[in-house]
Amino acid sequence: MARSRCATAVAAISAAAAVAACAALTACSGGTFQATVESTATVTSTVTSTTTTTTTPPPPPGPEDRVPHDLRAKVASLMVVGVSDYNQARAALDQGVGGLFIPSWADPGLLVEPGRSINALREEYARPFSVAVDFEGGRVQRHQQIFGTWMPPRALAGQPDAVVQGSGYDIGRSLRAHGVNVDYAPLLDVDVAGLPVVGDRSFGADPNEVARIGGLFSQGLIDAGVTPTFKHFPGHGRASGDTHTALATTPPLWEVEAFDLKPYAVLLPQRPKASVMMGHMIVPGLGPDGVPSSLNPEAYRILREGDYPGGAPFEGVVVTDDLSGMRGLTDYRPTADAVRDAIAAGADQALWSSGEDVGYIIDTVTAAVQQGAIAPERVDAAATRVQQQLIDVGL
Repeated sequence: MARSRCATAVAAISAAAAVAACAALTACSGGTFQATVESTATVTSTVTSTTTTTTTPPPPPGPEDRVPHDLRAKVASLMVVGVSDYNQARAALDQGVGGLFIPSWADPGLLVEPGRSINALREEYARPFSVAVDFEGGRVQRHQQIFGTWMPPRALAGQPDAVVQGSGYDIGRSLRAHGVNVDYAPLLDVDVAGLPVVGDRSFGADPNEVARIGGLFSQGLIDAGVTPTFKHFPGHGRASGDTHTALATTPPLWEVEAFDLKPYAVLLPQRPKASVMMGHMIVPGLGPDGVPSSLNPEAYRILREGDYPGGAPFEGVVVTDDLSGMRGLTDYRPTADAVRDAIAAGADQALWSSGEDVGYIIDTVTAAVQQGAIAPERVDAAATRVQQQLIDVGL
């Protein structure tokens, strides 16, 4: 009977007082159920409204935002200097250089020694910087005891397409693992004159095949997060000699345009994130007589505007060939003057492998801008391209 009265009481009370009634039910036991239920129950309900605000993060800095404001620092960001060890690398970065170059004579510890390697420097310095190496395969593959060994480009050209592109990718993976993000490869020089300096470094004697194989190899590098560098614009394959030892002259411009520049006409629109290395060859009919392409404003103009048969405008980074380690150029002009003149002519990066006189050379170029010999807009454009290249590889 007591249990029946408990059930009746629960049914009688309002839903609003259900919680209190349930508590009272615990007192029901074999005797009498006593509960006082208010005839009118008032329940106050408080509802808290929560508003979630989604904040869109600001976009990452663009290349213009990453360019230094200080003129000397901006000029320094255009320099790529050879470094032989960790201490020299730190000294160059302390001067503000935008790029390091790892020559064949560099201490291998710069690539692998914990705490004193390129990767350690990337952690130490907050700003991004590029690191480049010559790694074509075959005769030109620096520090292969660390990066690995690959067949010469001529032999690679005879392999299936997947092997060519895969080789570029594997090389790129090895370089990037050791802090290198720019490869001064592949060579687009067409080997028809039998020059020893070209030879098996070239993919062959057919410009179209050179473009095809070079495109596969360069895509492999890009897929691995490494910037490929097409060289040597406008073409060294038919030059009169080796610019490592003396200045060399190519056939007249119209012949170079019809033959040597074909690979660039094909590849530059396909690989806009690649860079181009400007060679030291003298091209008759291209700008002032006797001026090497690396210091010749007309050479940079035709590259930028695509002003050659089949050419397209190129907005990527243009780097000079070595301005300190090649007799053809050093006999023509001292390194500091060559760096200044290359930037004035249109280079975005000036490369010198010796890494000497970094501070003095930066000051020389800075003074040239201040004195009006180099337009400030020229430096701004170059510095922006350099930053864009770093962004493209995630640095």
